[in-house]
Amino acid sequence: MKRKVLISAILLGAVITVSAQVSSHAPTAVASAASAPTPSAQSSPLVVTDKPVARVNGAVLTDRDLLREMFSIFPYARQHNGFPKGQEAAIRQGALEMIIFEELVYQEAGRRKLTIPAAKINQAEAEYKKQFHSPDEYDAYLKSEMGGSEQKLRETIKRSLLIDQVLKTDVEAKSAVTAAEVQAFYMKNAAKYAQPEMYSFQSISVVPPLKPTAEQAKQAKKAADEALQKAKATKSYEDFGLLAEAVSQDDFRVNMGDHKAVEKDKLPPQIVKAFQGMQAGQVSGLIQIESAYTIVRLNAHNPARKQPLAEVKNQLKDELQKEKYEKLRSGLAKQLRAKAKVEVG
Repeated sequence: MKRKVLISAILLGAVITVSAQVSSHAPTAVASAASAPTPSAQSSPLVVTDKPVARVNGAVLTDRDLLREMFSIFPYARQHNGFPKGQEAAIRQGALEMIIFEELVYQEAGRRKLTIPAAKINQAEAEYKKQFHSPDEYDAYLKSEMGGSEQKLRETIKRSLLIDQVLKTDVEAKSAVTAAEVQAFYMKNAAKYAQPEMYSFQSISVVPPLKPTAEQAKQAKKAADEALQKAKATKSYEDFGLLAEAVSQDDFRVNMGDHKAVEKDKLPPQIVKAFQGMQAGQVSGLIQIESAYTIVRLNAHNPARKQPLAEVKNQLKDELQKEKYEKLRSGLAKQLRAKAKVEVG
């Protein structure tokens, strides 16, 4: 959930601005219009001008606020000096919606006259300062992002804590999922937890040209026989895999011949027939499919089954809770926005 990491969710991008003034292991800097790094051909540049991007009941949100949130959504941009051009618009729109939402929540906290104890702000401030590698790095951040004012930092932290407080009461506390709800969903969606019969295996293939000549077919059979003799001598997954990488002519040779788990219905009948007489760890004989020859090593056979509730309940609970959380958060956003004046651009 978005606000689990309290201050970082609001200030994540802020630390980035420090790196132009500190050691090379610090995060990548957010660039000003005058000092923006050259982006790659596949990315959009990181430029901050502090121009307004939205107004929420008169409160101004700037492109600095927007960029922080964009970094939160796509942190890899710090490494590449920009966002992928194909994704930048969607990332920007998602970030814009989020900073507007957070401002709406912050203003709602004000209307409710919520407060944060000084001790809690002190604790959060101390935790936040631990993110910096040195006092110099912290001072550089304070100067670039807070105008050198620790009081402004405390106000920013307080803002984050107030937003968090509203979300905890209106969204997080209401998004809890009970064991009964988990069981009801499982029973209603039983088909989702039915697993088909599957085989995990490796292969070595000899593939002659399409419509081979008699000589080509003869050479393919000879190569397949030699590969089979070597495959039968292998003693492990690794042995068979190394042989597959050396002699196989199918696409799986680059991955030690490993097909991972494949549903029975998606395999050629000749392969399925061979598996039916094999145990895990055994190597088949030559399996001919049209003019090609294949050798398989069976790694595992998983019969069709239904995953029991005990096996999936934790993951299912998390999924249901996240879905419920997002619905409640979306509902809160609509509710707050309906009575607010929001101007974009």
